[in-house]
Amino acid sequence: MRLTNPFRSRSSNFLQLLAQQADKTREGLEMLEQFFKTPTEGDARRVEQIEKEADELRRILIDDLNRAFVTPIDREDLFALSRTIDDVLDYAYTTVDEVQLFQMQPTELMQKMVVTLREAAEELHLGVLQLRERPQVALQHAMRAKKLENRAEGLYREALAELFQQPKTLDDIMVMLKHREVYRHLSNAADRGDEAANIISDIVVKMT
Repeated sequence: MRLTNPFRSRSSNFLQLLAQQADKTREGLEMLEQFFKTPTEGDARRVEQIEKEADELRRILIDDLNRAFVTPIDREDLFALSRTIDDVLDYAYTTVDEVQLFQMQPTELMQKMVVTLREAAEELHLGVLQLRERPQVALQHAMRAKKLENRAEGLYREALAELFQQPKTLDDIMVMLKHREVYRHLSNAADRGDEAANIISDIVVKMT
């Protein structure tokens, strides 16, 4: 017997909103990458605006979930995927805040981490786009995202090792602590991206 595709009918709106949210996260990470190359107030404001736009998409999605009697996939999975995608962008936004607060110039390792996070955000976006028609392709994108997030964590550990070798004076220690905070925000973004990839993988397994 041929099974009905669980993503038909009402699924379109849920997945469309998720895809739009993931696209906003991708856009936000692109702007964060630009900000880290040449930090400007305009780029910082754009990251903030993108984060607000993504929050609105999430609010609409959650409202739709609350109104829906039946969802195409587990309600908890939809909610969790939206939340983790949102978390990635939230950490991008707070990273900008930290850089501005500390009046610091991003390091080369920070820039490398942001490039890696942006690439992972692209994979997550593609994964969400393919969930409905090509779940196995979505799974491949999720696996690529996880590899990129692991690379970001490797850069984070490299950065910490480098930081703790440098302090000689009190000023050095203050700079180290400021840099560590920014690295921590980027690492948290990587963690949430990894969780989003795991949720996509779980959804695919449940579908097949």
